[in-house]
Amino acid sequence: MIEKHIVLEDVDPATFYGVNNVHIQMIKALYPKLRIVARGDVIRVMGDEEEMAAFEESILKLEKHCAKYNSLTEEIILGIVKGKKVEHQTGSSDVILFSISGRPILPRSKNQKAIVDAYEKSDMLFAVGPAGSGKTYTAIALAVRALKNKEIKKIILSRPAVEAGEKLGFLPGDMKDKIDPYLQPLYDALQDMIPAVKLKEYMETNVIQIAPLAFMRGRTLNDAVVILDEAQNTTSQQIKMFLTRMGMNTKMIVTGDMTQIDLPNSQRSGLIEAMRILKNVKGISFIQLDKSDIVRHKLVTAIVEAYEKFDEDRKAARNKENDTKETN
Repeated sequence: MIEKHIVLEDVDPATFYGVNNVHIQMIKALYPKLRIVARGDVIRVMGDEEEMAAFEESILKLEKHCAKYNSLTEEIILGIVKGKKVEHQTGSSDVILFSISGRPILPRSKNQKAIVDAYEKSDMLFAVGPAGSGKTYTAIALAVRALKNKEIKKIILSRPAVEAGEKLGFLPGDMKDKIDPYLQPLYDALQDMIPAVKLKEYMETNVIQIAPLAFMRGRTLNDAVVILDEAQNTTSQQIKMFLTRMGMNTKMIVTGDMTQIDLPNSQRSGLIEAMRILKNVKGISFIQLDKSDIVRHKLVTAIVEAYEKFDEDRKAARNKENDTKETN
């Protein structure tokens, strides 16, 4: 009789073991000749060497399935242990990855699909569009998929810490506490795609890093997917600094919304300038999303349309006023 320890590296043990340990109990029942003890992320198994080899092979296959789909079922466990070919029914070939609830995350509009396609062919990608068009969520999904597939070693998410009406200095707490509210949308997306225990581990080991743009200076970012969100609020110097951090085996995704620039009137958006300067550079893709890509509540589309009409009317009134002055 021999003993072996198997460490679950890529999954949340709670998801793998199941509610009330129903999954691990089923696995034990399928291997009655082995003594199996599961604690945390370690499965300790004792028994015959040949039986243990078959058990380890099944556990590795189950772990791979659970890591990909963020779920296990009794049918999947039985199929894998019995050596049957198991297929997960997704209903679409466009799935990027699966959420922590097992829901497929996939492009929900033509331009979101264009982001996915551009990511495959370009090392740098600009995705610009209105609030709710899914540009940031899609970008983070692509980054998480790359991490799960071991194509990269880390994900770096950044935003400029620019106030949208509130003042950073008046927020309570230390620097991290002051900055976290700006980065919360990035946390929200990650929490939808990576189990809480695994996400905490990734954050503590810097596999996933979330930081304000100012913290990027002086770094060279290798083997990573790097996402700059809310890039419309960068200055020319900031976005140039960010884009030149790019290292080997790195992909950069820059997202922004030209209608939500919170910079002082005296400062020009670095995103607008960068897109103009880099438009003819090979290896860089540009995706323009619009109100048809909005996947939030239907009222968001109506709000965007109302503001567009307001801006158009105001611009027309201003032009008419200028024409009147010139005539006089």
